[in-house]
Amino acid sequence: MPSKTEVRLVMSPEGVALPFELAPPSERAVALLLDLLLLHGLLLLLAGVAIGLTGLGLGGHGAALFLLASFVLRNAYFSFCEIAWGGKTPGKHAFHLRVVSRDGGALSAEAVIARNLTRDFEVFLPFLSLFAPGALLPGLPGWAALLGLGWLLAGGLLPLFNRDHLRLGDMLGGTLVVRAPRVTLLPDVADAAPAPAAATGAAGPRGHVFTLEQLDLYGIEQLQVLERLLRAAETENNGPVLRGVGERIRTKIGWSEWVPESRELEFLQDFYRQQRARLEHKALFGVRQERKREGRLAPAVLAAAKPAKPAQPAEPAGPATRPEPETPAATPEGGHAREPDAS
Repeated sequence: MPSKTEVRLVMSPEGVALPFELAPPSERAVALLLDLLLLHGLLLLLAGVAIGLTGLGLGGHGAALFLLASFVLRNAYFSFCEIAWGGKTPGKHAFHLRVVSRDGGALSAEAVIARNLTRDFEVFLPFLSLFAPGALLPGLPGWAALLGLGWLLAGGLLPLFNRDHLRLGDMLGGTLVVRAPRVTLLPDVADAAPAPAAATGAAGPRGHVFTLEQLDLYGIEQLQVLERLLRAAETENNGPVLRGVGERIRTKIGWSEWVPESRELEFLQDFYRQQRARLEHKALFGVRQERKREGRLAPAVLAAAKPAKPAQPAEPAGPATRPEPETPAATPEGGHAREPDAS
């Protein structure tokens, strides 16, 4: 039995090696069986239509139309599904299988048609010669059924005798049947802890608050890189990498406060949340910042741009009064106290 984890590297036109897990022949066979059951259900509907046409007095025209329609349906079913659904048929979709191009490019309609035109030769004709040899060619001897059986076995077992499990249609069309990668939604990095209101500069519960000037230095590309780094930190011990990235961010944004190594991950998570909130806030107003800006902020700019405390509500206006001048404190000698020397 072939391994269920056989992986093949397919080189894309850009020179990137794409790993694909080969589809086991057993699953391909069951997927084909499901497709054939659905296809024969459609053929039964066509047969009913042909019988109805014959009953209307069309004679042999109904049978001829049925043979033509069944031929078109047998070939169009697989080709149409694989072209329209990205290399999948209903049977393949049920087992998470798909057809890909062996050259790493997009699956072309020509390749799909080429791999499916041989299906009559590989499957339907052997089945017909096995179970109804007289319907294939009148007068065929009985041993034609044995020939059909051998023919069917040769075509069906061919994927077992080559390393990529290719059938004849795959060899002609330059295709490969693989497991379709299952999409898994990862938890949101921004949900790791409560996020401060970054877009307004309000203080958050974790202590690292960044100004709008600091957040505007980075763009979407840098945010995605930081997200991948934070996801890797969940499973890998990448402390030195986190420290290096944090130092570069602090240097660029002019962060003057000391961040201990034990809080480096916390610092990066806070920066990620507030950076993402800022970019989303700007996108709402039609501003999409893809890349980081050149230059850096000086620590003096940071001190001047610290988030201000919330403004206190104004007191009701009253009659204007002039403040009374303070009376200098008297010395025991009756004089006035001198102010301390500023030097």
